[in-house]
Amino acid sequence: MSVHLLGIRHHGPGSARAVRTELAELAPDVVLIEGPPEADALVPLVRDLRPPVALLAYASDDVSRAAFWPFALFSPEWQALRYAVEHEVPVHFCDLPAAFQFAEPDGTRSGRAADPLARLAAVAGYDDPERWWDDKIEHWRDGTSPFEVIAEAMTALREDEPDSDVREQRREAYMRTVLRRTIKQGYERIAVICGAWHVPALASPLPPANRDQAVLKGLPKRKVSCTWVPWTHGRLAGASGYGAGVRSPGWYHHLFTTDENVTARWMTDAAAVLRDQDLPVSTAHVIEAVRLADTLATLRDRSSAGLAEVSESIQAVLCDGDELRGKLVVEKLMVGERLGAVSEQVPQAPLAADLTATARRLRLKRDPVVRELDLDLRTDSGLGKSRLLHRLRILGIHWGVREVSAIRGKGTFRETWELAWEPSFEVDLIAAAVYGTTVPVAATEVVRKVVAGRPPLPEITTAVEDCLLADLTDALPEVLAALDERAAADADVAHLMAALPALARVTRYGDVRGTDVGALRVVADRMLARVCAGLPPAAHNLDDDAATRLGELVDDVHEATTLLDDGAKERWIDALVGLIDAPGLPSLLAGKLARILLDADRLDTGDVEVRLARVLTAGVEPVKGAAYVEGFFAGGALLLVHDDRLLRVIDAWLAAIPGDQFTEVLPLLRRTFGAFAGPEKRAIGERAAGLTSGGGARKAVVTEELDEERAEAVLPVLATLLGVGR
Repeated sequence: MSVHLLGIRHHGPGSARAVRTELAELAPDVVLIEGPPEADALVPLVRDLRPPVALLAYASDDVSRAAFWPFALFSPEWQALRYAVEHEVPVHFCDLPAAFQFAEPDGTRSGRAADPLARLAAVAGYDDPERWWDDKIEHWRDGTSPFEVIAEAMTALREDEPDSDVREQRREAYMRTVLRRTIKQGYERIAVICGAWHVPALASPLPPANRDQAVLKGLPKRKVSCTWVPWTHGRLAGASGYGAGVRSPGWYHHLFTTDENVTARWMTDAAAVLRDQDLPVSTAHVIEAVRLADTLATLRDRSSAGLAEVSESIQAVLCDGDELRGKLVVEKLMVGERLGAVSEQVPQAPLAADLTATARRLRLKRDPVVRELDLDLRTDSGLGKSRLLHRLRILGIHWGVREVSAIRGKGTFRETWELAWEPSFEVDLIAAAVYGTTVPVAATEVVRKVVAGRPPLPEITTAVEDCLLADLTDALPEVLAALDERAAADADVAHLMAALPALARVTRYGDVRGTDVGALRVVADRMLARVCAGLPPAAHNLDDDAATRLGELVDDVHEATTLLDDGAKERWIDALVGLIDAPGLPSLLAGKLARILLDADRLDTGDVEVRLARVLTAGVEPVKGAAYVEGFFAGGALLLVHDDRLLRVIDAWLAAIPGDQFTEVLPLLRRTFGAFAGPEKRAIGERAAGLTSGGGARKAVVTEELDEERAEAVLPVLATLLGVGR
């Protein structure tokens, strides 16, 4: 009987290659792999999986207690699994069961004090432990086994740095327990694939079994479920937050799958990435980049170019030193977004299975790369995709993120989404399964739960919008009833004003989405009536901040009424006509209302000129005048370009502000005029410069005569810059 301990790095091409070679030579009759034992039943499915994939384990009674065990093609554990399945060799996971891990209280793990590889790297003259491991292990290609050397190094390290991590002690106690059981079962050639750090703990002679039993005795358990899920290279990267992540999954995949011309093929792939973005990269660039990478490796006494050398060469040669181009290569190639796949035989929760079937029917591909999806809601396909993405959004699964312009816009027939699938959505689907076994049923239950809790009015209107967007017709009557009841009981006009825009947006979805919104319009009309009645007292004697907030709500409601029927718009305008001359109305709101009524043809420019002249007089504080101007011109500055009378009033007022008060008014003026577009500001300046006391005639613009001699002097420089001859 023999036990062979293969200490590896969890995601390393050299380790994976060495494991594959070692297993072929050993021909073991059983394989033990570091991983959750609950997943043993899933091992036969490995034959039909395409890495990267991950084992997902979660507590059946609390999905928030979940963990992933990722595997890439270049993961040593994956190569061991493939070997065992292909050669019909029994294989078992031997790590501490997830049932124990998920029952551990927070804070059980004490943590290892330092990186054990750092000391070995320092002895070898490396300041980067990752670089040392890459050089010595992951670029391993000479066919000799590295496992004996790894075991000796780890043994020496553990003698100097005994592991005080309680969880690590439990893990190794369980690994030894599985190893003893496997030996007792009569296997002759046992191969154990585990993290290099654990090798000394599993080496012979093993400690007494009762010592490990004492470590494991009394550990709490939880019921655990397991499945396989697709994974991505991006989630394997250390930058993603994955503790065992690597710097460049794409590079490691390349090292593992490429036997010859490793550097040249990598540079060719990098050039292809840049060319896909219409960036000029020639064959000569590729040749020079390969030469530079090999030269750097020689100067650094490396047997072959590593990640550092190829990265520096790509940056210097292929990217011409441009950091943005270099970042593109990192994202697309060095990390990459390769997505794995699982077969239909892999067990799924009913909700996840329904999503898979629906996405397949709608031809929505799970892709980790962000892509834009433009939907035409007049087609069955576009409408179906929209409903699915909205239902998933309600469940907290943001496979698609709707563009802000599409949310705020008034168009009803198109939606634009950005799609990107995240492996973590698999956990979200399991968590959402408590609401139902299909996506529409689960989304309906979530909306019902929201309104049942008597939430604030804006949340109910959001739920109404969700019902229309996601076609949750079963929940809509309950949500509308809750909305009407809550709106009638809410005395705060600001709440009603905040809720109305979402409700108005929803009414326009009926035509394109085939939903009857008659009851919704009734509720919206009632809410608008309450807003119109309650606005005058709500706008009385407000401070500056409150006036600003109410002004924003007035803008939102005004825009919302354009989405309702013409009668609603007229009722709203009538309410503003009755409010504009109310005593105690803040200057900011008075200016805003004057602009709205001017645009609605309920005031003419003569009325506005009088109102401006009245508020911009010497008897009114300049701060109040500035607030009025800010409110009025928030609707745009073109009036000042086309109406000299208004411009004259503003110009005279500005000129008359006393110097000691001008600094107080200046921030308001900057905020007002700073919001104008550049061309508007230039046009206003030109008009103001041309004002006269007579009738607003423009002053003549004096143009200096062209100095041909001076102009001639710059022509040679221009010719050089433009690359043309004279």
